[in-house]
Amino acid sequence: MNPPSVPNCPESALISTLASRLEAALLRLGVPDGAHLILAVSGGPDSMALMHLAIRAVPAHGWRLLVAHLDHGLRDGSAADAQFVAGAASELGLPSTVSQTDVAAMAAERGDGLEEAGRVARYAFLEEVAAAAGPDALILTAHTADDEAETVLLHMARGTGLAGLAGIAERRGRVLRPLLGERRARLRQALDGAGIRYRIDPSNDDPRFARNRARTDVLPAFEGLHGRAIEAVSRMALQAADDDRLLDALALTTLAARRSADGWIDWRPAPPSTIAARMARAVAGPPAPSAERTDALVAAGSHGRGGRAIELGGGRRAVLRGSRVRIVHGT
Repeated sequence: MNPPSVPNCPESALISTLASRLEAALLRLGVPDGAHLILAVSGGPDSMALMHLAIRAVPAHGWRLLVAHLDHGLRDGSAADAQFVAGAASELGLPSTVSQTDVAAMAAERGDGLEEAGRVARYAFLEEVAAAAGPDALILTAHTADDEAETVLLHMARGTGLAGLAGIAERRGRVLRPLLGERRARLRQALDGAGIRYRIDPSNDDPRFARNRARTDVLPAFEGLHGRAIEAVSRMALQAADDDRLLDALALTTLAARRSADGWIDWRPAPPSTIAARMARAVAGPPAPSAERTDALVAAGSHGRGGRAIELGGGRRAVLRGSRVRIVHGT
């Protein structure tokens, strides 16, 4: 049965099952009753599923939903997508915030690709909407297990460590991704079965974008090797994330034990390279130094090459004296 406060909300057995799974994921991720939840809705099937599933949990938990949509202005139909999202939210009795930005101009100004510029603009917009809703507001995105697998494979293609193998974080700050355990095809099946409309972004088929090639070429071949390959990648990503957090904790413990009050770090005996690199990144602070600079620091410290300095970027440099290392910020 539809929640009585939600008009025009189609129902099906699969929709109900997925709504229960979403509710369980949100509770596991620590969402308190009565929280403001900002739903990132593009109009595509995944985000439309997020909106229709989330609204079914409102009566039980008093969650206050707000739909947020950013028009990237990259194609002629983007304005129609924005109108579609606003209309779909209104039909469900949900408030919406719609904004528009010039992602192409932003990419040119930043020297980024369109995908990266769009991601930066989207999250900046969502953070603004959440900040206006209140300090306790949380952001929900509709990333799925398929998105997770695409991300991990792209990281592997470029070269990565545990952080890259961990893929997409289920929660980072106020951003939650409660659909990471769901397959994209299952969400679309649920929408189709309930007669819920959604929009298809033609740019998702553009082979210029690496993620689209991963989606259309690599993932099907990957699943051809094993029918449950996507689920296996999700399990691996969770394990990699756990291992990554453990190594970070070990690095911070080691750093605290070796760092003196004046900031110098005793590098002898040399820590294992994985721990040493994490120590270097932790003391350098964000943004993380490049892998090449971090490796140079670890190698120099491990071999006791004192009397030199290694530039780490961002106005930072590592000064080595005998078996000790110190990170200097600024001139």
